[in-house]
Amino acid sequence: MKLDTLIVDDEPLARAGLRQLLELDADIGAIREARDGREAVAAIADERPDLVFLDVQMPELDGVEVVRRVGAAAMPAVVFVTAHDRYALDAFELNAIDYIVKPVTRDRFARALDRAKERLRARSAGDQLSGLLETLAARDQGVRRLAVRSQGRTEFVAVDDLDYIEAAQNYVELHVGKISHLLQVTMSALERSLDPARFVRVHRSLIVPVARIRSLEAAQHGEYVITLTTGVRLRSGRSYAERLRALAVNPF
Repeated sequence: MKLDTLIVDDEPLARAGLRQLLELDADIGAIREARDGREAVAAIADERPDLVFLDVQMPELDGVEVVRRVGAAAMPAVVFVTAHDRYALDAFELNAIDYIVKPVTRDRFARALDRAKERLRARSAGDQLSGLLETLAARDQGVRRLAVRSQGRTEFVAVDDLDYIEAAQNYVELHVGKISHLLQVTMSALERSLDPARFVRVHRSLIVPVARIRSLEAAQHGEYVITLTTGVRLRSGRSYAERLRALAVNPF
């Protein structure tokens, strides 16, 4: 079955480039274009495309506002296209939503298109987009839940359930009781998205919820041994000693 596709971008050259790449894929059917967010909302309602390539930064009505107007549950599968906006990229990664950065390369486009096809088969786009809107709306209070891919589906992990977060090469490992989940995002991106009043980075490879810390024990070279309420013991990095000293004085 061919996929009807909508390209949304206020730059004609950007639309032409995406159209050229889409025309190379045998699974793509009709390709339509919208020049701005308002045209996009109307086209999604009238044409009901299977897939949308949606520019994030557009005047008046940006890509995120298009999702809000249409409604996450009613949106087709989406690949966001962006030139910058570091916070938006963090939000997409945290909710397992794909994006491509301008200028778009053929290889990166092909990977994004393959993932979009997977989402269409799984029919999980609505939940992911709801998570994205929640993340963007909560930027001052911190993200409330994290989306992880597992065995072809997306699962959501509440940050309130986290025991600690640990770096794992190109991923972070979310520890929840006896279960762990891998999330493909950097530690720095995740740290920026969490409420700093509730989470503290104690090592370049560790982030800990303040409420999970049961005790702090001074060790050598300004390091601390951190005992969590679960009994797990972690060791802080020496460059994070000031944060933990401040926490010991004012734990709330």
